[in-house]
Amino acid sequence: MLLSEVYQQAKEKTTTCKVCPICNGVACRGEIPGMGGKGTGQSFIRNYQKIHDISLVLDTIMEDGPIDTSSSFFDYPVSLPVYGAPIAGMKPQYGSDVTELEYAQAMVEGCMEEGTLSFVGDGKNLEIFIEPLKVVNAHQGIGVPTMKPWERKGIDARLEAVRNSNCIALASDIDASGLLFLRNTDPRITNFSVDDIRYVKEQSQKKLIIKGIMSVKGALKAMEAGADAIVVSNHGGRVLDDTLATIEVLEEIVEAVQGKMKIFIDGGFRSGVDVFKALALGADGVLIGRPMALAAIGAGKEGVRSYLQKIQLELKETMMMTGCHTIQDITREKVVVK
Repeated sequence: MLLSEVYQQAKEKTTTCKVCPICNGVACRGEIPGMGGKGTGQSFIRNYQKIHDISLVLDTIMEDGPIDTSSSFFDYPVSLPVYGAPIAGMKPQYGSDVTELEYAQAMVEGCMEEGTLSFVGDGKNLEIFIEPLKVVNAHQGIGVPTMKPWERKGIDARLEAVRNSNCIALASDIDASGLLFLRNTDPRITNFSVDDIRYVKEQSQKKLIIKGIMSVKGALKAMEAGADAIVVSNHGGRVLDDTLATIEVLEEIVEAVQGKMKIFIDGGFRSGVDVFKALALGADGVLIGRPMALAAIGAGKEGVRSYLQKIQLELKETMMMTGCHTIQDITREKVVVK
């Protein structure tokens, strides 16, 4: 299915998201609820813009041969190091009548059929966490439930479900503490401390990924708490205005962590070229949210598959033109940062 057709269908199924030709945060700035960036929208916009301040180094003198985008997510082999980001709230965020269950099925199945996996989301209603987790369980545990930083009773209810799950990892998007509309719910969102993260790690009995790290200090705290991986993320620019872009802080975090945790990243990545840049700066993989969500809304799992096929083709073409046969060949000298 053509991706243009997928997005045309998504436009007909959403009332909040504008389904812009380029998902860069400009048209939707400040639109929350919705998928815009907070306040002026500059954090979302900067995420997108700063990726394009990085240039590729063209190098076509290489042995001819296959281009292999395969990688791994911990010990699970994937066809490319690109994953669906955790998103929930189809109605309030996208103005879509697609249910949370239908969305989770599209993301999990679409990613699996293209040889990778998806994170799934969470919300103020416990069922928004449980229903996607059931989908993951039904698909050999190939997916990552993502828990927001609730107060203890909210954490414990979700941890019980996770312990009874076959999911390969658990994530927590701790920067969701900035979603103020969840501060007055029951249970309510809180800030996570090092001890809170340590508690989630010990009680979940799973690999733990902490999403929402934007500094060396934050990465080292996550490591101290026992996290197995982090996602360099500012929640798509939706929790704080005027932050640095995720790509701007990636390299110094990679240098500080020294390979002791997996490092993923999200925020403004829209093409295989963008993915290549993140890998060259040391990321182990890239999460993509808004555009993949729209693909799922537009055409279910087939929309997700079409989007991932586009990303993989662009990544292969970039590798071919920069002297890379494998993901391991994508190194720092392949890019120049302005």
